[in-house]
Amino acid sequence: MSNPTVVATAARPDSGRALLRVRNLRTEFKVGQGRVQAVNDVSFDIHPGDVLGIVGESGSGKSVTARSIMRMVRAPGEIVGGSVEFGGEDLLLLPEREMRRRRGSGVAMVFQDPQAALNPVMTIGDQIIEALTLHGTEKRTARGRALELLDQVGIPDSGVKIDQYPHQFSGGMRQRVVIAIALANDPVLLIADEPTTALDVTIQAQILRLLLRLREELGLAIAIITHDMGVVAEMCSRVAVMYGGRVVEQGTVEQVLRTPRHPYTAALLAAMPRLDDERLGQPLPAIPGSPPDPSALPPGCSFAPRCRFAEDGCRHEVPALLQVGDEDQLSACFVAQRGVAVNVTPAFDPVAVDPVAAEPVPVEDVLVEHRTAVDTDTVLEVRDLRVDVGSRRRGLFHRDPPVYAVDSVSLAVHAGETVGLVGESGCGKSTLSRSIVGITPVAGGSVEVDGEDVTSMGDEQVARIRSSVQYVFQDPYASLNPRRTVRQSLAEALSLRGLRGAELEAESHALMDRVGLRREYLDRYPHAFSGGQRQRIGIARALARRPKVLILDEPVSALDMSIQAQIINLLEELQRELGLGYLFIAHDLSVVRHLSDRVAVMYLGRIVETGTAAEVYGDPQHPYTVALLSSSPTPTVEERTREQIVLQGDLPSPANPPSGCRFRTRCPIGPLVHPERTICAEQDPELLPRHNHQAAACHFPGELL
Repeated sequence: MSNPTVVATAARPDSGRALLRVRNLRTEFKVGQGRVQAVNDVSFDIHPGDVLGIVGESGSGKSVTARSIMRMVRAPGEIVGGSVEFGGEDLLLLPEREMRRRRGSGVAMVFQDPQAALNPVMTIGDQIIEALTLHGTEKRTARGRALELLDQVGIPDSGVKIDQYPHQFSGGMRQRVVIAIALANDPVLLIADEPTTALDVTIQAQILRLLLRLREELGLAIAIITHDMGVVAEMCSRVAVMYGGRVVEQGTVEQVLRTPRHPYTAALLAAMPRLDDERLGQPLPAIPGSPPDPSALPPGCSFAPRCRFAEDGCRHEVPALLQVGDEDQLSACFVAQRGVAVNVTPAFDPVAVDPVAAEPVPVEDVLVEHRTAVDTDTVLEVRDLRVDVGSRRRGLFHRDPPVYAVDSVSLAVHAGETVGLVGESGCGKSTLSRSIVGITPVAGGSVEVDGEDVTSMGDEQVARIRSSVQYVFQDPYASLNPRRTVRQSLAEALSLRGLRGAELEAESHALMDRVGLRREYLDRYPHAFSGGQRQRIGIARALARRPKVLILDEPVSALDMSIQAQIINLLEELQRELGLGYLFIAHDLSVVRHLSDRVAVMYLGRIVETGTAAEVYGDPQHPYTVALLSSSPTPTVEERTREQIVLQGDLPSPANPPSGCRFRTRCPIGPLVHPERTICAEQDPELLPRHNHQAAACHFPGELL
């Protein structure tokens, strides 16, 4: 285990001949009788050793741009214009056979979902060997090269792993394998399409650190496609911001993050919650409306319908991408090109949003005092809860050992309070939440709702009591019946309260009003809504039972950044109005910081730290908490050289947890670094008080600060 490491940040190399020159690239998709312009007049350069971030929300065209460069756009898509010059030749003019040679040996691509990119019936080694032999490597030497590549990307025990299959690897390890395949034929440019989106913050830090190390060691240029400005701040030397199929701003990371010159960039940065956020209790300055549909782009500037700076000319003419301010900073905005600052200043901040009218609501109508205390009524209490997710085979001569995904967890949620629950995938967060609402059986402990133990009740009693606790899922589309209208989905929940006829109709209207949706949307089906609107419908359905507690399982992780801010504001507003308690589960520590009164940190089935949000974020006591906070990317250039603790390895299996402290196999202050600390392997630390309401389960709390 290495000591805490300062992760190097990419620096812009000296300007010279560009490695890749993209000019006026246009890609269209034939849909019915019309055409959708997914990429429209996109231009940028990538120099040797450069790290370019391509940023944008869903539908902005960033992934299609990457596939167009690689000539991997599938029908009905078609590259209809522009040029992609690489190594002195236009890749768009090459015969397909020649282009196949360039893929991998000149330009390589790392895809977002490594599970989909890898063949499940081939070993990891065979897949790397295949990539090598297709480009001329002799088979007798390919295996040795494959082992070198696995070592290069940090796969432990490569001699054993090379003969394993993708399902035997964790998500982070699968992504390392995909990177190894991309590096197999010594490319000079690596295009990484959302390479860390599906990964935990700790594994994301490992992958980003790996990419920067490969850039230093191999001299790679990298184009990283992402929606996370924090990743851009830590990784990139330059950034191109895309919206509606176009590049709307371009420049160095320092220029764009410190002085954004396009209203969309400025609004996107302002809408992001941050670890050091001081806007607690205030609505985030969310961007009105939703990203545009590429098949129905508005005339003029695509951002004009959502832009607070928009003028008449913006709605009729498309602004060109021109230099604004410092050298090399470009902006496609008429207002910015006149020298007007487009930053979201305190005079505009915060802004609440009516997502239907797509107009800002005056700040004085929404700004409220932050809650200084919550209701003392405990509406949900979990005591020593255990959940066995092991095999259910039980018999006279065979009894599988239990596998506790949740092992002796206790927490409470009070009325009007938000408790944030954070931790890596596999730590037991979702298993805990599902056991609370009865989806997953409980093996021990108790769940109390309004002071009544629901774990010992019959089905009828449980159904009555558990109406007080409702669940909001991560994927609103999967949780809604695609064959039912919104009216039918709400009516199903409202009928359980005994509502019928006009009373039910009136309550449906009230719920739509409450979550900011138009009443006429009641007769639409889920596919007709955007992701943010579907999440509002899911929240309305949960509210139909008049709950006292909402369990929110990653409710904003699948949403674009601008829509995420809208949903966060809605949740805060509902809590103020209804006095709801929230158990808020998320991997984004910035979102948890903004919403939560108290925070519980979970690791391998146990709570390892708990306290008020101010205590846990301001003075973390457990080294795992410190590592999580350290690994969270921050969208500010000032944080680029901060000391970052990158945890090694993956979360252990709950079927075979380490002895003593469960975190010791990855701990930066445990026996891996201090062998004399045998207590960590011998004794399981208790969750003991530290300061005020803060507690930590660590033998050496507060040491890693």
